[in-house]
Amino acid sequence: MNTKRVSISRIALSATLALSLAACGGGGSSTPPTGGTPTPTPPTSNCAISNQIAFANDVLNEWYLFPSLLDNTVNPANFNSVQSYLDARVAPARAQSRDKGFTFATSIAEENALINSGSSAGFGIRLAFDSINNRVFLFEAFENGNGFQAGMDRGTELLAIGTTSANLQTVNSLMASGGPQAVVNALGPSDPGVSRVIRFAQLGGNVIETSVTKTEFSLDPVSDRYGALVLNDGGKNVGYLNFRTFFPSSAGDQLRDAFELFNANGVTELIIDFRYNGGGLVSLAETFGDLLGEGRVGQVWSRTILRASKSSENSTRLFQNEAQSLQASKIAFITTGNSASASELVINSMIPYLNADSIAIVGSNTSGKPVGQFGFDFAECDLRIRAVTFQTVNASDQGEYFTGLASVIPNSCRADDDIFTPLGDPAEASIATALDFLAGRSCTAISQGGGQTAQSVGGRETLRPEFPTAAQFEIPGLF
Repeated sequence: MNTKRVSISRIALSATLALSLAACGGGGSSTPPTGGTPTPTPPTSNCAISNQIAFANDVLNEWYLFPSLLDNTVNPANFNSVQSYLDARVAPARAQSRDKGFTFATSIAEENALINSGSSAGFGIRLAFDSINNRVFLFEAFENGNGFQAGMDRGTELLAIGTTSANLQTVNSLMASGGPQAVVNALGPSDPGVSRVIRFAQLGGNVIETSVTKTEFSLDPVSDRYGALVLNDGGKNVGYLNFRTFFPSSAGDQLRDAFELFNANGVTELIIDFRYNGGGLVSLAETFGDLLGEGRVGQVWSRTILRASKSSENSTRLFQNEAQSLQASKIAFITTGNSASASELVINSMIPYLNADSIAIVGSNTSGKPVGQFGFDFAECDLRIRAVTFQTVNASDQGEYFTGLASVIPNSCRADDDIFTPLGDPAEASIATALDFLAGRSCTAISQGGGQTAQSVGGRETLRPEFPTAAQFEIPGLF
């Protein structure tokens, strides 16, 4: 079978690593729905696992970026799921850190809803766990989710979870008996209408016990509270932009609004906070670059490279004009191991255009994902195969950062992620260190060794389900 990808658009997806190794998400679609989490098309008789695996096999054989790193001895008959088959086929690439869970099977319907409207179902909170002390904390809350409306926010600790007040189980006991997956299970499925009674402690110690219901909510890439701010640092205006995700496709307008704010305040130095941004649409990364690229129209932003047999698909993307663009003199990018893919693309593509002392990552090393996926649809089975199919490089042809950007960026500054201080606050550890870099003060470099194999938040591991939804692939820790 000659497989064809869903669309010409490129997708740089997250590097969220799940236990199943099915760990990144997002995608492109021919005709995405207008919103909500749709019901997938009912499967037909052609949807036997053997047929779905055969489709996945054709995709890999024709399009996979690293054909020499596919295991061709794998017997499809030995597998009872598409994902387990994909994991086995790409195992050699995974062993060389070229495909760290980036090739996966997902739902067409769920991905299209995420791309088109950022639609997801849940409490709208992002969680991390402390396995030593058996505790779970929020590191971020989406303002239009019911979790935030109930009083949960960054720094909130979950204390107990139940379906009623009578059967509450403490998080400590859940962690002790079943580890983080027990907490995931207690929170229930990501379906609208699912309710849980949750006892939680806000910053300051106030304890609340209330019932919270999962609903449909739209992911907001730029928070109305702290997404775009102008910070005053010793009389100098510094632009701060916290960009949560490169979804949905309409997020470009929020980026333009942020840069309009920066231009109105004479900003030339920026802090771009990608600390929890696992990636998303390449088209939004390109818009981001255009907004950073005043005066660079027509110069190379990035190059996209496919396997040799698909070299006719290679392309070069140039900076394009954006009315709100500015030419930053200095940029500090706040990153962690949750910063991946499209986030890394923006950073890497800016390296050739800033002086060596004018660009840095601050926080911890990034995920290390210079590759992206096209989507291949088996529509009647609601199956989309996301296979690693391309690598991006910058204008200097640099794209070998599989161990994270600390290995290729001129400067880095190690800093903690202080989840007990609000995002956007100049006193928060990573933001304070970013301000130090912009002001020319010294810092301790981030270690370049080993890459980011686990994603952490303030020394805690990001909580993720064993079988994540499309949104949970892309938004680390989302519930």
